[in-house]
Amino acid sequence: MVRGVDVIGASVGLAVLALPMLIVAGIIRLTSRGPALFRQRRVGQGEKPFTLYKFRTMRLGCSDEPLREMIARELRGENTSADGSFKLDRDPRITSVGSWLRRTSLDELPQLLNVLRGDMALVGPRPCLEWEVAMFPPEFAERSTVKPGLTGLWQVSGRSTMGTLDMLRLDLVYVRSCSLQTDLGILARTLPSMLRGDGAR
Repeated sequence: MVRGVDVIGASVGLAVLALPMLIVAGIIRLTSRGPALFRQRRVGQGEKPFTLYKFRTMRLGCSDEPLREMIARELRGENTSADGSFKLDRDPRITSVGSWLRRTSLDELPQLLNVLRGDMALVGPRPCLEWEVAMFPPEFAERSTVKPGLTGLWQVSGRSTMGTLDMLRLDLVYVRSCSLQTDLGILARTLPSMLRGDGAR
């Protein structure tokens, strides 16, 4: 997407959503120990790392080893789905408020700051962790030729109902066909998808 559209979209989004975001931050602080905003290193365009912002949905001090093991299994072609979802089943690391934030995708709203900073675009591949990218097969390296997105083809195509390999394949489909028209179409599908909770968990 054209950088100017990203800046305008992120600026408008932050202005409109400022009050709801403050309310969400307050709820997080009141219901669990730790900061409301979560910072994490992710891999951006050209495999350059950046700090991603999210609302915190997990308890402090939790290990990501179960997630690493699950993704490794998926990349080997194993089926890790539980009740139709490829997220960790009944993940004990997630707070009750965090579970709701994930279902509604409200935990992603602080990434509008990343879009404004130029780390991300409104639309693009999912911004992955460094250890995730290190595990991905080489044929998916092309996904890093564009900026990661706040939303994307994976998010509006089922999200948690698809495994890691499906996500990576959709990322390549997007990268090889991305255009302003494609991005606007994905943005138009994002809000209805959030309201329905399609695949989010």
